[in-house]
Amino acid sequence: MWWRSASFILDRKENDAALKPEILSLSSPPSATQSSMADTFQNPNTKISAYYQTRAAHHGVVTSDWLAQAQAAVAQKSDDTAIPGNEVRVSVPGKPFSVIDEFNNWRKQPDLAEAVAAIRALAAVIRSSEATTMMELEIELKKASDSLKSWDTTSISLTAGCDLFMRYVTRTSALEYEEFSSAKSRLIERAEKFGELSHKARRIIAILSQDFIFDGCTILVHGFSRVVFEVLKMAAQNKKLFRVFCTEGRPDRTGLRLSNELAKLDVPVKLLIDSAVAYTMDEVDMVFVGADGVVESGGIINMMGTYQIALVAHSINKPVYVAAESYKFARLYPLDQKDMAPALRPIDFGVPIPSKVEVETSARDYTPPQYLTLLFTDLGVLTPSVVSDELIQLYL
Repeated sequence: MWWRSASFILDRKENDAALKPEILSLSSPPSATQSSMADTFQNPNTKISAYYQTRAAHHGVVTSDWLAQAQAAVAQKSDDTAIPGNEVRVSVPGKPFSVIDEFNNWRKQPDLAEAVAAIRALAAVIRSSEATTMMELEIELKKASDSLKSWDTTSISLTAGCDLFMRYVTRTSALEYEEFSSAKSRLIERAEKFGELSHKARRIIAILSQDFIFDGCTILVHGFSRVVFEVLKMAAQNKKLFRVFCTEGRPDRTGLRLSNELAKLDVPVKLLIDSAVAYTMDEVDMVFVGADGVVESGGIINMMGTYQIALVAHSINKPVYVAAESYKFARLYPLDQKDMAPALRPIDFGVPIPSKVEVETSARDYTPPQYLTLLFTDLGVLTPSVVSDELIQLYL
């Protein structure tokens, strides 16, 4: 399947750019524009999702040709400058190894996805392991994976990233016929390939989405999504003329952050209160949202308010595009809004709330596939039904 992968498209574009110096290359690494994560990465308040305490990104599962895609994507990159976030961290001598501490250290990098941080931490488990057999190593990895997943049971990305590592890095019969040292080296190599491909995912998606953004269009976005920001940033760098409507993104006001970042790029931005979506939808040409997770039905789980935006857009025939890395594909099948593990977040109304008043604190909602138009992934531009097929085949 890799020949239709967007990783192949990206490498082909880079090769073409090398042959035509007069054309602006699209392969330059994106600049770091994200603000730093919170300094504290522990999860002292178990009633509030750790994701919403630290604003880490959600991620999930990828398709079964991950290794082939990674090999194709990085084959010509071996002599290039190392990608930020690919360096190997060295454990402090004399300090016991902790997979949670390693995970939190990786998460301090603002541009590193939570799933990738989990993969890096599990790779470090392999490097630091004193196991002498594959069975011992797999048991150690399973315990580390369970520890990471229990750190925040509401995080789609964390669970899926760990499951992805265990499924595609350790479950292969080829390792049974190798010496342990060789098998261990191969496991580390595979884990690092996961990370290399994930660093390319956002830029691949940005490239694939450019044909859908036309001069003079108005784009509505909801909250702050790093992959959506990369899409808009590339469009601005390509000198496309467009304007963006940003919802405020209450209660954490992530839309304010996106509007500030777009203003730095001189992109015309209009900030909306969340309840003004229907009022302004007739001015909008398309909706672009990110996703915490893409589920088996082809729908998405994203920050609260995405569902109602999709409903309004669908009612007046406005396309709703989703930008999501393929490792956000999760093995979930919610039937309704309440059929998900709750991810809670604190809400400040600015005034005291009587104790008898119940406050809805759920942080995300589910948007069914019939309200989505296309999904831009690093596997290509997909319809919701194709996403469903990919996920079903993944676990056959």
